[in-house]
Amino acid sequence: MHVELFAMKHRLAIATIATLLASACVFAADQKTVTGWVLDSACAITKGLKKPISADCAVACAKKGSPLVILQDDGTIYWPIADAMPAEGQNERLLPFAGKRVTATGKAYKQGGSNAIVIDKIAEAK
Repeated sequence: MHVELFAMKHRLAIATIATLLASACVFAADQKTVTGWVLDSACAITKGLKKPISADCAVACAKKGSPLVILQDDGTIYWPIADAMPAEGQNERLLPFAGKRVTATGKAYKQGGSNAIVIDKIAEAK
């Protein structure tokens, strides 16, 4: 009886550890470099733009509160996010690059169909 109880507890412990490791992998971040256009998220999604209409348009939308995103040439959108809590919007950091092509490096996350990046470095693309 004791052996069976020990074996059952052992299997439960292994299953718990495996579940925790699998969960950690889902939220693991990879260092990534992303190159694309900084534009208003609403225009990127609702208008299907390949690049911004203008820097002025992207700035105007951002100042009204619409999040700026990075749109890659393949259509992938990266949402710049903060990893500090409470989280802060990233528009202030991206405003100087609105309407421009950038290269950003940082921790990238994928959740469902969304892509996000915690930007460590950002510069205008060459």
